[in-house]
Amino acid sequence: MKELSILSCMMLFVVACSQKKDNITTMHYPDTKKGETVDHYFDEAVTDPYRWLEDDTAKETAEWVTAQNDVTFGYLDKIPFRAAIQERLKRLYNYERLGAPSKEGDFYYFSKNTGLQNQNVVYRKKTEDGTPEIFLDPNTFSKDGTTALAGLSFTSDGSLAAYLISEGGSDWRKAIVIKTADKTVVEDTLVDLKFTGISWRGNEGFYYSSYDKPKGSELSSKTPHHKLFYHKLGSPQSSDVLVFGGEETPRRYIFASLTEDERFLVVHAANSTTGNELYVQDLHNPQSKLTPVVNNFDNNHSIVENNGDVLILRTNLNAPNYRLVSVPAATPTPEHWKDLVPQTDNVIQSVGTAGKKMFVNYLKDASTLIRQYDYSGTFEHEVKLPGIGTAGGFGGKMEDDHVYYTFTSFTYPSSVFKLDIPTGASTLYEKPVVDFNPEAYETKQVFYTSKDGTKVPMFIVYKKGLALNGKNPTILYGYGGFDVSLTPNFNTSRIVWLENGGVFAQPNLRGGGEYGEAWHVAGTKLNKQNVFDDFIAAAEYLTRENYTSPEYLALAGGSNGGLLVGATMTQRPDLAKVALPDVGVMDMLRYHVFTAGAGWAYDYGTANDSKEMFEYLKRYSPVHALKPGTAYPATLVTTADHDDRVVPAHSFKFAATLQAAQGGTNPVLIRIATKSGHGASNLSKAMEVVADQYAFAWYAMGVLPPLAKKDM
Repeated sequence: MKELSILSCMMLFVVACSQKKDNITTMHYPDTKKGETVDHYFDEAVTDPYRWLEDDTAKETAEWVTAQNDVTFGYLDKIPFRAAIQERLKRLYNYERLGAPSKEGDFYYFSKNTGLQNQNVVYRKKTEDGTPEIFLDPNTFSKDGTTALAGLSFTSDGSLAAYLISEGGSDWRKAIVIKTADKTVVEDTLVDLKFTGISWRGNEGFYYSSYDKPKGSELSSKTPHHKLFYHKLGSPQSSDVLVFGGEETPRRYIFASLTEDERFLVVHAANSTTGNELYVQDLHNPQSKLTPVVNNFDNNHSIVENNGDVLILRTNLNAPNYRLVSVPAATPTPEHWKDLVPQTDNVIQSVGTAGKKMFVNYLKDASTLIRQYDYSGTFEHEVKLPGIGTAGGFGGKMEDDHVYYTFTSFTYPSSVFKLDIPTGASTLYEKPVVDFNPEAYETKQVFYTSKDGTKVPMFIVYKKGLALNGKNPTILYGYGGFDVSLTPNFNTSRIVWLENGGVFAQPNLRGGGEYGEAWHVAGTKLNKQNVFDDFIAAAEYLTRENYTSPEYLALAGGSNGGLLVGATMTQRPDLAKVALPDVGVMDMLRYHVFTAGAGWAYDYGTANDSKEMFEYLKRYSPVHALKPGTAYPATLVTTADHDDRVVPAHSFKFAATLQAAQGGTNPVLIRIATKSGHGASNLSKAMEVVADQYAFAWYAMGVLPPLAKKDM
């Protein structure tokens, strides 16, 4: 149909728009019954009419999910350019992607995806330039490709490996132990692991963490007490030894690791996502027991490595931007700590080690800065990166003379570099070839002013030559919580949005960790409104500077970012045309009663803390802040049936409440993925969700993207 005239194209666009309006005005949502549940908080009655949707095992909940999906996919199926988006995503993703290699025993192991494989495959080769062979192919784990490799750990000699699998996107894991020589399974599969890695102790056994399997729904029931176990290889799981946690030392999160020489067992224990206790045990001393390094939850601490009898720690005790300290393992408590790398104006985000060097990963205005130090804290050199972006990795063995790392940015696909440790020289090891021209795009970092005068940074990405006419479809993506820093990264699907004239904006909201603990705390508990104000101010900046306008703006975010979208659209329904809350925390009065949600209280507080905290939470809680008769943005809520981190009941209740409250003509839809979790369980499902979000957003804005015109 390429011979269509300009007039014909315009007529088709008008028809598409008129179809959109007809579909919206005739929207018929499934009937969602209202119950009579009432809760009382500090003598205030709060109704919860959709409490029944919290029961993910009930037949009526399943029927509601099916009915909602029927409406949603019926609507999405009518969008004329949805298929074109799906096809473009497939073409874009069809390129080889490789991960950084790591040496384990006699082999270099690395991940690879040939393009459209649902799961990355683990390969290995004898030498860096040797012939690869498949080691583990998760695409064979299940017929539908929804069982994923969720962790892989080798013994120090590389002869054994334990790998974790996740089924249908759940956080629950199974562990399988194999001989690496022939990949034969050496014992029964361990089950019911959660929020854990595998930490080998020699070839005899390993440490792992889990919760008791809940008696109710395993996807939504509360899991309060994490437990650290030691598993002796060849013994039944029922005989595994409890090392820490349980009834005597109840903690919500417990993680174990060993120093590279396997001398010290390190245990992190926490009741919230911020602040942890720290314990060590000298495994070379048969009389040694777990010894407290820090016995409170006031700050964050981790052990980077040991240098013989000396421990190296990363901590924000008396250093909101973090510092590195050293301490004798025999007297590890804070009064004995000595600064190794003092804090600076830039936050120490992480530390990697290789070749007896430390690679300190700083954040400078939300971008990576890497500095190399020796174990005495002497600065050696800065690693020269390709540009402003995000670098990670820098993990190797003490005897290594080189280390691999990855670098990425908004228009720079994730690439692998090899760093020569003695000289500091980097060489490109692997760079993917993607079907787009990075030179055609521009990335700008701006600093805008939030409501209280705080300066907030934001990255804006768009095609060069963009007309600042206020009509550019724009996605404003945010998170703002849990000390998480949003840094520049390459997202293949985002290219579809950008190459079709879209703008992508990513502000670094308070609540994140971009500027240390002070920035984080400024977006927590009774300061949480700062996060929403920062997001609103970002949208207003984009409108004021004519990048876009409310009719062409979409708000997007996932998990805590889903809460961000929900709170923002309820406070400022006029701010944007489209809202895309993904797996969001939407009921702030009850988030802590599901799975490990109580651990989020450091950031949120709970409705039981105080009357002030209850009233604050209720005021911005998306489920409770909706007002009947208000015209809200076109909203596509996305969630998944196996999300056991932010249970789908949050999204169910929000969608049902919003459908009942919507006073405008914009559609309110909920898309519930099956056999998927807090993130998509495979590539196919990930592409499907993005295609539907883009199609929904453009359609609601009345925009016909150029990719649709190419098929005319």
